[in-house]
Amino acid sequence: MLEAINLQKRYHQGEIDVVAVDHFTYRFPAGLTAIVGPSGSGKTTLLNLLAGFDVPSEGEVRMGSIPLSALTEDGRSEVRLKYMGFVFQQWNLIPTLTALENVAFPMMLAGVSPKERTARAAALLEAVGLGQRARHLPSKLSGGEQQRVAIARALALNPPILFADEPTGNLDSASGARVVELLLQQAQEGRTVILVTHDLELARKADRILRLRDGRLVEIEEATSATPTASSIR
Repeated sequence: MLEAINLQKRYHQGEIDVVAVDHFTYRFPAGLTAIVGPSGSGKTTLLNLLAGFDVPSEGEVRMGSIPLSALTEDGRSEVRLKYMGFVFQQWNLIPTLTALENVAFPMMLAGVSPKERTARAAALLEAVGLGQRARHLPSKLSGGEQQRVAIARALALNPPILFADEPTGNLDSASGARVVELLLQQAQEGRTVILVTHDLELARKADRILRLRDGRLVEIEEATSATPTASSIR
């Protein structure tokens, strides 16, 4: 459903042309895909391009038959609202809203009725183990609990694509493991989950690992193989 075709992103720094993403081509299947690489390898820039937060210098991102870069900013925002969910290292919860209200917020933007969005938000919080914390503000929740609220919010409109950018970076090991379990569950249910991480132990739980170096896709490793597959790119 989501495909990058000869994707490139260049930035100008004075007289220097910096290539952040270089000739990236990949069609993301359902399941969990981890994107790894050293700092500066282009992971976050790639995620921003895939999600339509930024537009490529060359190439394109297609969701189905829709080229995201051909849409207006408002058009890309509408695509994100309807088809994508996001989980970030910083939880980005609205501090004045309860956990329930935070999860319901995307549904409000989408025009879902108050009764329906409240019921779905409550069900999602139950699903992530936070049914009893629905009326708590983010400041009253632990980091792990806030991240689980963020996952519930990301699932509010039942998106087929879920992006996670370093989702366990600010969590202790136990909380991080619970978050990983929830992401794996979403992948197993048929969503396309795209995970950006520097944690190789976490990446190895994915169905496949894409390795970036200097903005280029240099290797594809499938979970079913102990070594990189024949499709590895050099």
